Amino acid sequence: MSRHPEVKWAERLDKVYLTIQLPDAKDVKVDVQPDGTFTFSGNAGSSNNLYELKLTLHDKINKEESKINIGVRSIFCVLVKEEQKWWNKLLRGDEKTPHYIKVDWDKWVDEDEDGGDVDLGGMDFSNFGGMEGMGGMGGLGGMGGMGGLGGMGGMGGLGGMGGLGGMEGLGGMGGLGGMGGEGMEDDLEESDDEEEVEKPPQSTESEKPTA
Repeated sequence: MSRHPEVKWAERLDKVYLTIQLPDAKDVKVDVQPDGTFTFSGNAGSSNNLYELKLTLHDKINKEESKINIGVRSIFCVLVKEEQKWWNKLLRGDEKTPHYIKVDWDKWVDEDEDGGDVDLGGMDFSNFGGMEGMGGMGGLGGMGGMGGLGGMGGMGGLGGMGGLGGMEGLGGMGGLGGMGGEGMEDDLEESDDEEEVEKPPQSTESEKPTA
């Protein structure tokens, strides 16, 4: 059985901002029809659960001008109204709004305010006009794989420069201490002198025994 993702919405005179909160969504399929029918499906969660939506929006939509961004944490849609007017509610009819649809207070402005457009922060968008290929865009959910950039932590390998610690090998220069070996040669020479001092004196000709 499918589930419903959380949906947030806000509007301007000429457009509706629709955000589907579904982190790391896969196999995402989104569509909107000129009559205002909005559909969504995607898989998410450790159990790869299926999430689906079908909304009948308050009024008609200009599909060609509408656009979508499928991000790692959410799916963000900018739906352009066919007629510029305030809706004051997202769905058509008088039925109670479902519990999973909420007002996006971060983007909301009242009708008598001049809030301007939402800062989209350099998002990359695709147009709904080419919706035939939109199903494949679900692969963008793989952008979650960008977490692999964490692999850049591998740059910690630069710590390998600690290998310069191998310069401790220069400690081998301590071998210069071997120069102390010159002192050893002096000791050897002194020992030779001592050996020479300890040698018994050679017999002289006068001390030779007679035949």
